[in-house]
Amino acid sequence: MSSFLFFSSFNMIIPELPAYLSSLGGEDYKGLIISLFTLSAGLSRPFSGKLADKIGRIPVMIVGASVCFVVGLLYPLLSFVGGFLFLRFAHGFSAGFTPTGASAYVADIVPFQKRGEAMGMQSLFGSLGMAAGPAIGGWIATYWPIETLFYCAAFTAIFSILILMRLKETLPEKEPVSWKLFRLNKDEIIEKRVLLPSIILFLSVFSFGVVLTIIPDFSFYLGIKNKGLFFAVFTLSSLGIRLIAGKTSDRYGRVVVLRVAVVTMILAMVSVAFAESKLVLLASGVLFGSAVGMYSPTTTAWVVDLSLDKFRGRALATMYIFLESGIGVGALVSGWLYANDPANFRLVFLSSGGVAFLAFLILFFIKRDQKHPFSS
Repeated sequence: MSSFLFFSSFNMIIPELPAYLSSLGGEDYKGLIISLFTLSAGLSRPFSGKLADKIGRIPVMIVGASVCFVVGLLYPLLSFVGGFLFLRFAHGFSAGFTPTGASAYVADIVPFQKRGEAMGMQSLFGSLGMAAGPAIGGWIATYWPIETLFYCAAFTAIFSILILMRLKETLPEKEPVSWKLFRLNKDEIIEKRVLLPSIILFLSVFSFGVVLTIIPDFSFYLGIKNKGLFFAVFTLSSLGIRLIAGKTSDRYGRVVVLRVAVVTMILAMVSVAFAESKLVLLASGVLFGSAVGMYSPTTTAWVVDLSLDKFRGRALATMYIFLESGIGVGALVSGWLYANDPANFRLVFLSSGGVAFLAFLILFFIKRDQKHPFSS
């Protein structure tokens, strides 16, 4: 429930941000809306991973949700291009902390043979938040000023924090907070054991950054009034398949499920590229959501499989660094390729499909999952 509220909070505003930035005179900076967010999230991951392994999972989750609250209150106050871009950068620290702590917490409390299923359950509620957030945000923005939307997003984060404060910490031996915990050695930034699934994830989520940046404008181009509709459709379509994908990866291996996920992502991007109606676009959203629903819990479970217990936070932080990097690069490249010219929509989406194909090539040459007894 806490993850549901957290993801609802910062996803609630996403569909309205391109138009809001344009109203401030920053239409040329749309690619930075997601890129700045993911940049700060990626920069904060090594710290959140180390802190999750040292001071506990719950404090790390609370820090992230608190950032959502504070930044949500500041959006209406810093209503100029520079201030907005600064807040997008600051807002990313929320995604840099909370998901790292949450994934480590779930991995702590479930047995190995149910790890994929548990990650599917966790991502299910996160996805419910990602579906509810944009849909509710689009509805709020239709009837009230955008300032109201920012405040609603901020106070949604408060309820996430209240739930976290009632949980029992799972880290057996905690250290007190000290400045030395914020000094990182070179080997504390990236967990080498999980580089392979992290690289595959980077190539897979490139398309996610494209969708977050370009779909609001593409929806408007096709005459869809609620720019959050595509987000709601793809997120809802990912819900049921998350549990199925997680269980399947527990039985047959992570690589098998990821191959299907990447092929589905490629098909989704090609379908979006040639969409000329609302129906085709939303059908493409179903494919896109299915791909996300398969690779999200499966990759997380694979990363936990390969990690050492004492460095679990670091391993998950590494995965999220590649996740945010993929989304951020996808957003930046798509904003550059699009250049506010509708003639470039097809080029943008086909390019993202090409990047996903690179992930498939890597998966094609992997014969079995490492350290996974159920792999085929």
